[in-house]
Amino acid sequence: MKNLSVCGIDCNACKFFLDKACVGCRKVAPEGKTVWNGRCDLYDCAVNENLDHCGQCKKFPCATLKEWASNENTERIQNLIDLNNRT
Repeated sequence: MKNLSVCGIDCNACKFFLDKACVGCRKVAPEGKTVWNGRCDLYDCAVNENLDHCGQCKKFPCATLKEWASNENTERIQNLIDLNNRT
């Protein structure tokens, strides 16, 4: 089973998670800590909307998620679609 971040990244396949540079956004993002030392707009949005993940959003997939997915972890949107289909 995949260990997904709020935006659909499979933590078990993420180099930062595997290198122990990140313990997962659900643990560090509430305090504003990220691998890149900034806030995560996707995490903050999901929390502000009371969502467990971006796939639950009525705007899914939004422009911000599409932009992030086009640069890295391109599978994240499909991961969220798959997650929604399981629930």
